[in-house]
Amino acid sequence: MLNISEHRVGKHIPAKEYSSLHKVESRSSGKVLKRLLSYSFGLLLITMLLPWTQNIQSRGNVTTLKPDQRPQTIESIIAGRIEKWYVQEGDFVHKGDTVLLLSEVKNEYLDPDLVGKTKEQLEAKKMTVLSYTQKVAALDNQISNLLKIRSLKNKQATNKLQQARLLVTSDSIDYQASIINYNIAEAQYNRMQKLQREGLKSLTDLEKRKRAIQKAQAEMISKENKLLASKNKVLNAQVELTSVQTQYNEKIAKAQSDKYTALSNKFNAEAMVTKLQNQLINYSLRNSMYYITAPVSGYITKAIQSGIGATIKAGEQIVSVMPQDYELAIAMYVKPIDLPLLQKGQHIRIQFDGWPAIVFSGWPNVSYGTYGGSIYAIDNFISPNGMYRVLVAQDENDHPWPEALRVGAGTRNMILLKDVMIGYEMWRKFNGFPPDYYKPTNANTPTNK
Repeated sequence: MLNISEHRVGKHIPAKEYSSLHKVESRSSGKVLKRLLSYSFGLLLITMLLPWTQNIQSRGNVTTLKPDQRPQTIESIIAGRIEKWYVQEGDFVHKGDTVLLLSEVKNEYLDPDLVGKTKEQLEAKKMTVLSYTQKVAALDNQISNLLKIRSLKNKQATNKLQQARLLVTSDSIDYQASIINYNIAEAQYNRMQKLQREGLKSLTDLEKRKRAIQKAQAEMISKENKLLASKNKVLNAQVELTSVQTQYNEKIAKAQSDKYTALSNKFNAEAMVTKLQNQLINYSLRNSMYYITAPVSGYITKAIQSGIGATIKAGEQIVSVMPQDYELAIAMYVKPIDLPLLQKGQHIRIQFDGWPAIVFSGWPNVSYGTYGGSIYAIDNFISPNGMYRVLVAQDENDHPWPEALRVGAGTRNMILLKDVMIGYEMWRKFNGFPPDYYKPTNANTPTNK
């Protein structure tokens, strides 16, 4: 009975006479409920005090630790047509084994004797370079000889000019002497004429003096004419000296021009030789590129191109190869808010797809079927998906990863953080707080004493 009324009727009803009413009033359900609630609260309190390992969960996939150990595609450096396959999917190939044979499809490389003809062109151009070299040497000799001849001709013309000048000096002295002789003869004639008028000299003597003055005058004119001729020789010598210089300067300039032309042609030929050498090497290497070989030892996983006669472009993928030797790793992505909590060498528990496991995220030591790993590298730049990539390597101190594990398999990863109580963890998640930031103790990290 609830007993909510102020007027009690219980004392007027004989409860013992009614068995149902007696059982209802005499049961102890309230005590049981109180005891059950007390036990539940105690159990909840104990549960709240249990340890819990904070962790960051993330999906990932199996990859390799090093880039050269990951699946690779074999590409064709040149364009071509598939002529023959030497392997099929699933075959094991060693490094350098032939995968397929290509044939040429470009017009400029269809000549089967392209390398031989390029060699002939190269040899011809080398002879051209040698010819121009010899021509340059011959022109150098010619220029040297012209310089020597010009020097000698200049000396010869200079000597002639000097001789002509000395001759002018000599003729000038003779001319001055003839003038003096003429003046003397004229003075003697005048005295003789005066004496003849006075009757002291005969007419014959006067005529002799007259003939002498005429002879002196003729000699003076002759000397003057000779002096002018000498001066003309000086001018001719100067003209000849200038002519010699001009003539040989023109010859030397022409020889130098021919030399520079030969040098220019030689340099062009040398450039062509270099170009032909490059073409010869390229053609030789191109011939070896018709055979597509395996870059690493591994298994042919997939033939991207198939059939005979199919045309492929340069750089187009042909087949994919999985290297034989590789070290497995896990590529996982974490949110930017969790990135400061990660450190290299931090322990991680991994569950591989296809391997049964019983996982308790907060009690990794109780989980069964998980494998250990440690953080190997953390990207410094965010990925296109808005998260940071973390590379996880196998933990050498834990159970080895399954041998049947293959690259590309999915994983579920738990990055283990700080050990806290379950109550604190529930309070943290209820309020949306991130896990506690801390630096894990690492055996490789020296500690300060």
